[in-house]
Amino acid sequence: MSVIYILISISIVVAACFLIAFIRAVKSGQFDDDYTPSVRMLFEDELVKTKNKPKQK
Repeated sequence: MSVIYILISISIVVAACFLIAFIRAVKSGQFDDDYTPSVRMLFEDELVKTKNKPKQK
């Protein structure tokens, strides 16, 4: 029965550590822009093609 108390206390400590890490990540702005990276891969080739296009005279 004492093993259950040890496991519960260890799981609470681990959960608290993950909560602190999540709060720190949110405050540092890690999750601010979640739309741009998914769209960037779709339009990156078009930007490279327009930059390298020779100018017509």
